[in-house]
Amino acid sequence: MDLSLLKDLSVIFGLSLCVAYICYRIRIPVIVGFLLTGILVGPHGLQLISAVQQVEVMSEAGIVLLLFTIGLELSIKELIQLKKAVFLGGTVQIILTIAAFAGISRVLGFPPNIAIFIGFILSLSSTAIVLKILQERASMDSPAGRITLGIMIFQDLSIVPMMLLIPVLSGIHPTTGAGHNFYDLLRTFGLKFGLFILLIAAARFLIPKILSVIARTRSREIFLLATFAICLSIALATAHIGLSLALGAFLAGLFIAESQYSLSALENILPFKDLFTSLFFISVGMLLDGAFFIANLPMVLGIALVIIIVKSIMGSLSAVALRYPLRPIILVGMGLAQVGEFSLVLAKEGLSEKLLTANNYQLFLSASILTMTVTPFWMALSPYVAQWFTRISRKNRNRDFAASIEQSEQPPTLQPEKAKGDVNAKSAPLKNHLIIVGFGIGGKHLARAATVAHIPYMVLEMNPDTVRKYSKMGIPIIYGDASNRATLEHVGIHTARVMSIVISDPMAIRRVTDTARTMNPSIYIIARTRFMREISDLRKLGADAVIVEEFEASTEVFHRVLSHYLIPMEDIQRFTTEIRAEGYGMLRSLDTESNPFLSIQEDITNVQISTVTVERKSPIERKTLVESGLRHAYKVSVVAIRREKKIFANPEPGMHFFAGDAVYLFGEHQDILNAVKLFKASEGKTPHEKCVGS
Repeated sequence: MDLSLLKDLSVIFGLSLCVAYICYRIRIPVIVGFLLTGILVGPHGLQLISAVQQVEVMSEAGIVLLLFTIGLELSIKELIQLKKAVFLGGTVQIILTIAAFAGISRVLGFPPNIAIFIGFILSLSSTAIVLKILQERASMDSPAGRITLGIMIFQDLSIVPMMLLIPVLSGIHPTTGAGHNFYDLLRTFGLKFGLFILLIAAARFLIPKILSVIARTRSREIFLLATFAICLSIALATAHIGLSLALGAFLAGLFIAESQYSLSALENILPFKDLFTSLFFISVGMLLDGAFFIANLPMVLGIALVIIIVKSIMGSLSAVALRYPLRPIILVGMGLAQVGEFSLVLAKEGLSEKLLTANNYQLFLSASILTMTVTPFWMALSPYVAQWFTRISRKNRNRDFAASIEQSEQPPTLQPEKAKGDVNAKSAPLKNHLIIVGFGIGGKHLARAATVAHIPYMVLEMNPDTVRKYSKMGIPIIYGDASNRATLEHVGIHTARVMSIVISDPMAIRRVTDTARTMNPSIYIIARTRFMREISDLRKLGADAVIVEEFEASTEVFHRVLSHYLIPMEDIQRFTTEIRAEGYGMLRSLDTESNPFLSIQEDITNVQISTVTVERKSPIERKTLVESGLRHAYKVSVVAIRREKKIFANPEPGMHFFAGDAVYLFGEHQDILNAVKLFKASEGKTPHEKCVGS
C-alpha cells in the first residue's frame, strides 16, 4: 500500500498548524500562513513533499469549494442593497486598474494581448484576506467596509467575462495585435458564450427543483451529497465548454444562493471548504521558486510595490466616483491593494494558454504572495495614512471656511428643509441642539425620538445616497466627516448640548470623540461601540457615556431569561442598574454569592406561566372564572385572557370564558396539566367518562 500521500498530508497539516498558530499570535491572516507553509514544504523549499501532483489535484478541489462558498455567500438581494458600490464602484475600479497595468505593461514592451491579460490578473483583490480583516476589526458596516465589499463582489462577478476572453487573448498576434483566424475565434467565443448562457438557464431552472426533491427526504447526508454533486456537475460542464472548474463552482454557488436551501448548503459545505482551501493556498506556495525569489528579490519587491501603490490609487478613485469623503476613499484604496485568489486561477489559465511565460509566472506569483503577506500591515497603516491626508485637507478647508465667515455679515445659520412647524425648521442658529453622527438604524430612532420631544437636531452622514434620500424628506441631514473640525463648526458644535455617535467604524468613533471634546469641552458625548474593550479608550478621549452593543445584547438576554424564571421585575431592574452604574464591570466579575435571586430561585423553579385555548364544547366554555374552580379546585390562577386582539389582564371573577379565548395560567407544572382538561372539547362523553378520560 502506497502511503506517500497520507505522509505528505500529515506533514502539510502538521507544519501548517504550527505556522498558522504563529500567524495567529502575531495577528497575520491564516491564509498567509498557508502560503508560507507551501513555500517551506514545496519542491523549491525543504522538499518535504513527494506526491506533489496528488496534492495539486486536492488543491484544485479546494479552489472549487472556495469559489462555490463565495458564490453561496452572495445573493441578488445583497447586490441590490450595495448596487451603487457594486456596479459603479466595481466597474470604475476594474476598468481603471486594467487600463493602468495594461498601459504600464505596454510601456515595458509587452504585446497588447499580454498587457490586457496582466491588467486582468492584477485588477482583482483577495476577498478571503480583506473580508477577514474587516470582520476582525468590526469594520464591515463602516462606509469603507461597505464600499470594499461591494467592489469585491463585482470583482468576483468579473471573473466570468475574463475567463471567456482568455482564449480570445491567446489567439492575438504578439506583435501586430492581429488575430489568427480572428473570425474563427469570435465564432468560438460566441459559441462558448451561448453554451454558457444555456448552462445558466438550465441550472437556474433545475437546481431549485432538484433541491426541493432532496430536501423532502429530510436526510442531511443525502442533501450534502446533492450539494457536492451539483457543484461538481456545473464545474465539469463549464470545463467541458472551455472554461474553468472554479468558474463553474462559483456559478453553482450563485444559483443555490438564490434558492431557499442556501443556508443548509452553506452549513454543510463550510467544514470541507476550510480544509480544501488551506490545501489550495499551500499548493500555491509550493509553486513559488524560493531560489528564483531570492535571485530576483529587487525586481520582485519593485513589482509588488508598484502593484500596491497603483491598486491603492485606482481603488481610491473608485470610492471618489461614489462621492465619499476622504477617509473612506483612502481606506478603500489601501484595502484593495493586494492580488486576489481569482488572480491565481486566471494566472494558471494564462500559463496554459501561453499568455505568461514560466519566468513571468514566477514573477507574478512572487509579487502576488508578497502583496498578500503585507496586506494586514498595509491595512493597519491605512487609518494613519487617512488621518494624515485628512489633516492636510482640513487645513485647506478651515482656511476657506474662515474666509467665508469673514466675508459674511453674520455667522452661518443652519436652514434644513423641514415641514412647516417642525422644530428643526428654524432659520436661526441652533443652540442647545443635538448632533447625531451617523444615520443608520440607531440614528433614525434617535432622530425620531428627538422630533417627538421637540429637541432640535442635526445629522452628519458620510453616505451621499442616504443624505440625498432623507434631505428630500425634510430631515436636517448634511453630508460630511464628523471628525473634520470645519464640518463640526458648520453644525454648531460650540453651541450644541449633546452629541450622539452612532456609527460602526471604531477608529472613526475615536477620532470624532476626540475632535468634538477638543472643540467643545462642555458638550455631553454619547458614543456607541461594539465591544467592551473599547470603553476605557473612548472615556479617555472624552466620551461621557459609552453604550456597548455587546453589553446591551447580553442585558436583553439575561432580562428575558430571568423573566422566564419569574424573577421579580424590580430585582432584574436593580441588577441592570448596578451593572450600568459600575461601568459594565459587574458583568465581567459577577459575584454569584451576592446574587439577590438565589434565595428565591429554588422555590419557583417548578412555577410557570402557560397558555391554553378554550375549545368549543369544552367543560369551561361559557362559565365564569369563579364557576370554573380553577383557583380552589386546581390551585391555578388566571393572570390574563386574550380575546381576539384584546387582552384582559387580571380578569374579574365574573368574566366568562368563550371558545377561542387564550387563557394565561399561573401555577405549578402538574397543577396546570391537571387544569388543561377543562379547556379541551369533551363532546359525546358522559360526565363519568369525562372524569375518567382526563
